[in-house]
Amino acid sequence: MFKPVSFENENLLIHPLRPEDLNRYDAIVNDIYKILSDEMTLKFLPSKRLNNLSEAGIFLNNMIINYHSNRNYLHFITEKNSGKIIGLIDLISPNVAMEHYRIEHYPFFIEFYLSGHSCGCAIMSNILPPIVDLILGQGITSIGAIVHSKNIAARKVLEKSKFTYSAKFDGIQDLFETIG
Repeated sequence: MFKPVSFENENLLIHPLRPEDLNRYDAIVNDIYKILSDEMTLKFLPSKRLNNLSEAGIFLNNMIINYHSNRNYLHFITEKNSGKIIGLIDLISPNVAMEHYRIEHYPFFIEFYLSGHSCGCAIMSNILPPIVDLILGQGITSIGAIVHSKNIAARKVLEKSKFTYSAKFDGIQDLFETIG
């Protein structure tokens, strides 16, 4: 069973939903909405768009249930000084991947989202490699990622995190994978 990962650097804290976060539920819903409705964040992921705060609340509630059902594991990228969530990292179990993808083997999959105002600051390039190492250090043998073939920034982040191109996933996306 996957154990939540926590990581911090000088400015950021990466963590799952913590008991103390429940006191900030409305603020977290608002931060999630801002991230998953941001044009820059969703340029290559339009299907992930949230249209209002109600959808963001449903998203968070589903993520909490999925986390405790071992389906997927949402982690927040939080600014230490403001407490604001500026990004999300979601680890998706092989069982959930089987429900959505038709591929030869089913690793865990990782998805990451960063608010548009935080892009271009090398945040993901700095935090994703240690997060991937912490995940692989738990005995997970491989992690996959699906990335739009034109999303050069995400491809570079994955490559810095020891992912390599594995195959064409569909007409517009590629499969990357890292093995522990």
